[in-house]
Amino acid sequence: MSALDAVRAALAAEHAAVYGYGVVGGRVGDDREDEATAAHAAHRARRDALERTVRDLGGTPEASAAAYALPFPVPDGPAAVRLAAELEDRIAGVYADLVRAAEGPLRREAAAALREAAVRAVRWRGSGVAFPGLAERR
Repeated sequence: MSALDAVRAALAAEHAAVYGYGVVGGRVGDDREDEATAAHAAHRARRDALERTVRDLGGTPEASAAAYALPFPVPDGPAAVRLAAELEDRIAGVYADLVRAAEGPLRREAAAALREAAVRAVRWRGSGVAFPGLAERR
């Protein structure tokens, strides 16, 4: 996978995460609302940075879709918490791919994004995995 392809995949995942956190924020309890708001803002910032990176690499960033399919129904707060953890796991996966494909500052930024997603996933889930972002190592 080229660095540009990996950045595009990360951008697509960030678009989906921004959408997903809109659902999380609408369903999560008041006790975790601030956490959902902060994660939403972090994913928006990453999305915006990735759009610039796609352009810097000579590509055209894809626009977000009007809606994204959720992996399961989210009728209440506990489901919203599970969705947030799932979103972070998916984000960690695409950033792991970007770490593999990139070099230099882009690779360092991808590693930082992977770390942030892994930390958020642990906060949402209450437990971590040995190798975040690497599905083959879980």
